[in-house]
Amino acid sequence: MEYFIWCDESVKKGQYFSNFYGGVLVKSKDLKYVQKKLTEVRVAQGLLNEIKWQKVTEHYVDKYINAIDVFFDLMEQGKVKMRVMFTQNSNKPLNLSNQHLEDEYFILYYQFFKHAFGLINSNDNESGKPVYIRAYFDTLPDKIEKNNRFKEFIKGLEREQNFQLSKIKFRKDAIAEVRSHEHVLLQFMDVVLGAMAFRLNDLHKEIPEGKKRRGKRTKAKEKLYKHILTRIRKIHKGFNIGKSTGKKVGMESLWLDAYRHWNFIPKEHEVDNTLHKQKK
Repeated sequence: MEYFIWCDESVKKGQYFSNFYGGVLVKSKDLKYVQKKLTEVRVAQGLLNEIKWQKVTEHYVDKYINAIDVFFDLMEQGKVKMRVMFTQNSNKPLNLSNQHLEDEYFILYYQFFKHAFGLINSNDNESGKPVYIRAYFDTLPDKIEKNNRFKEFIKGLEREQNFQLSKIKFRKDAIAEVRSHEHVLLQFMDVVLGAMAFRLNDLHKEIPEGKKRRGKRTKAKEKLYKHILTRIRKIHKGFNIGKSTGKKVGMESLWLDAYRHWNFIPKEHEVDNTLHKQKK
């Protein structure tokens, strides 16, 4: 058995929420079916170029809604898992060294990959056989040396006790950087991840300079976001996008749930209430 995991990051610094990371996981036995379904709906909707949140317009929003429905159908069928992680600006980390600040991007990415999917709870193979991970990261933004060091840290997870006990392993050649236009799952994930960053940072309220009303594109994105939220709430009743998703069955929920959010809060932090959204 293999797990295929695609990861990407989005908004680095938002007004209220920052450091958005997203990931999708598909088991090897479901991969062909999932890719076939997503490719079919893209073609049917005429979305022949790369699907991206930034490309959503009033002319394409209904096509995106139809496409994203198939993505969430696959989640509800248990064939796709998606995770989103972000930080809240009002939770200000304490006691960070210069090295921590310099490596913040990769430190958070590592935490996301290690914990968000609950991989250590995933191997219920009673035969004792290992599960292998293939990890694909959308092109990393730093120097080659730093990017390679990050990938080595990811592979090093298999040496940690919990990963060893769960028989989670990484193939040597299976941690790679990829381009999103070549991977349909990264594209669908980008749409959902973008929608979350859009709404959490109140970009649905944006009014162009010199205008009195929101633009058509902003309204289209809000329409798509609302539809995505409706689909998430079919999975999690009363889902709150700005909160970490609850664990109905304990830590195993990290693996079992089709969709989850993680508001990452540093162990050492202080709360700056001036950075909270102002309630009206």
